[in-house]
Amino acid sequence: MNRVIWAFVLATLLFSCHQDPLKVDVSDIDVHLQLKSLDDALFGARDRLPEELSSIEAEFANLLPLFTYQMIRIGGPENPDYTAHLQSFLDDSLLLELKEKVDQTFHKERLERELTDAFRHYRYYFPERLIPEVYTCVSGFNQSLVLTDSLIGISLDKYIGTDCEYYTQLGLPRYKIRNMHPEKVVPDVMYAWGLSEWPFEEIAPHLIDRMIYEGKLLYFVDAMLPDVADTLKIGFTNKQLEFCRAREDAMWTYLAENKLLFSTERMDVKRYIDDAPYTSSFTADSPGRTGAWLGWQIVRSYMKKNPETTLKELMAETHYQGILNRSGYQPGRSGK
Repeated sequence: MNRVIWAFVLATLLFSCHQDPLKVDVSDIDVHLQLKSLDDALFGARDRLPEELSSIEAEFANLLPLFTYQMIRIGGPENPDYTAHLQSFLDDSLLLELKEKVDQTFHKERLERELTDAFRHYRYYFPERLIPEVYTCVSGFNQSLVLTDSLIGISLDKYIGTDCEYYTQLGLPRYKIRNMHPEKVVPDVMYAWGLSEWPFEEIAPHLIDRMIYEGKLLYFVDAMLPDVADTLKIGFTNKQLEFCRAREDAMWTYLAENKLLFSTERMDVKRYIDDAPYTSSFTADSPGRTGAWLGWQIVRSYMKKNPETTLKELMAETHYQGILNRSGYQPGRSGK
């Protein structure tokens, strides 16, 4: 009997050691997120826009100015041609085709459920913070997302799918098209929301500062979307992710030996942080953003080594080199 008890205790301990601390139960977290569709409202009123516009302006008072000023750039009601420009936008044959493709591609009820689940996780970790209003729109291939401190606007025509012929016709590079599909919407939204809530404020950062800041944002996405694949969170292919895992030690050694980690040169930071077809210092099999991926592994290592640190404390921490020093980071041993 004692052997059975000890076996059960040992099994329980082993399970708890391997349990992902980010897989938390949010089923009782109260979040009522309603996805609001500016695209449905505008295109639905296309044949009677002058009569319907005032009610649309009232219903979408927070998003519509962002949409008309920043996304489609026709100005606002003070422009005497505002209604005519908006009507021309809605009557454009390409826009009508885009709206049809969006409707065929997206099940907005499912998107609403996925966003609700993500923001349940957000409320679990940050109960005092605001849950934003979330809107969809069709912008004619303009900004993918617009954000304020209380709303997110998602341009769904930027996520129709990697086989969308319009993206190729626009001359968009393949590495960007690769991430323009429906499964990327929610990871992009949560990354962007983290970016807006905890902006990077260093004026002349070291590369390692930006690496770890990006790592914090990606760890935030880990916490918001614990069941989503790493490839979707960072936008890598499986092959690119395997490249990073297999060469993590070599990439880290390269940055250290070439004294790049503490470089403040703008181009050094961009080379390892910005999206690109590949990282020019490495082979063409590498993805862009290898510095962000390394920063992600450092932050994961830091949170594993310091389990008493909460997500709230991590996101508030801006001493990036202190995170590195306390991470116990060993390339090749820190990731999932």
